[in-house]
Amino acid sequence: MTEMAPRDGAQAGSEAGLRAWLLSSTPSSAFQARCQRVYLSWRSFSRNPIAMVGFLIILLLLVVAAFAPLITSGDGTSQVLQDRLLPPSAEHWFGTDQLGRDIFDRIIWGSRITLYIVALVAVIVVPVGLLVGTVAGYLGGWVDAILMRITDIFLAFPRLILALAFVSALGPGLENAVLAIALTTWSPFARIARAETLTIRNAEHILAARVQGASTGRILLHHVTPLCLSSVIVRLTLDMAGIILTAAGLGFLGLGAQPPLPEWGAMISDGRQYLLDQWWVPTIPGIAILVVSMGFNLLGDGLRDVLDPRSGEG
Repeated sequence: MTEMAPRDGAQAGSEAGLRAWLLSSTPSSAFQARCQRVYLSWRSFSRNPIAMVGFLIILLLLVVAAFAPLITSGDGTSQVLQDRLLPPSAEHWFGTDQLGRDIFDRIIWGSRITLYIVALVAVIVVPVGLLVGTVAGYLGGWVDAILMRITDIFLAFPRLILALAFVSALGPGLENAVLAIALTTWSPFARIARAETLTIRNAEHILAARVQGASTGRILLHHVTPLCLSSVIVRLTLDMAGIILTAAGLGFLGLGAQPPLPEWGAMISDGRQYLLDQWWVPTIPGIAILVVSMGFNLLGDGLRDVLDPRSGEG
């Protein structure tokens, strides 16, 4: 006990020192300032219970996707016809489908497909939206007019209808569905980036960089884009629900992930004829889509409160 007390005191002292370092009003380095910003943002975010619910949902999604081989009893594609359409039980937590496949296993493996879709779409639409929006807002004139008219064309069509048109042209498949969703999703990000760029393109630090001889590309990359990124990230998080629903819609119509991949929209399509008697077959993947979409929306609301430079918080 006498040895434990000094250790506990030393640990408490180190935690207090770290807290004081993170809350210092006079940071001694850029690294300390960045750490303080992250810490204060996390404190502001964690005080929002709704945002924390969304964060925990997305964290759970990441965990089950990462540890799918350990959580499940198979890959979600193995057919056991003698076990077809079994109700939820201790052996099959979410029941089985019309081919005897365990729905719990398929939901877990389907989370990987969902994350694959949203990650690829994000990797495509964020750079494209930032590039188009910042270039249009910074250069203005005929460049702005042309780029924004192109953006307006994509905004004029409902997202799912436009995605259906692209997938019909490209052919069914998961990769083609991702590309189609990305082609229909980048335009709002371009609009947001342009609006942010218009408000900061004549700021003092931008004018100073221009006077020092910085090229347009360097100004856009190092001075304009970082200031637009927070708004784009918030919009991306809020748009994740729409991306998931569009992907599920394409899967439901047979234009997304192809059998036997356990994509949630395709699972609903396969089980819709069993809705009245074996309700769990289409309902469970529908609940998965609902929960994950809600998680991204709640997370986006919390990030908006933290990252919005006009909120005065964080």
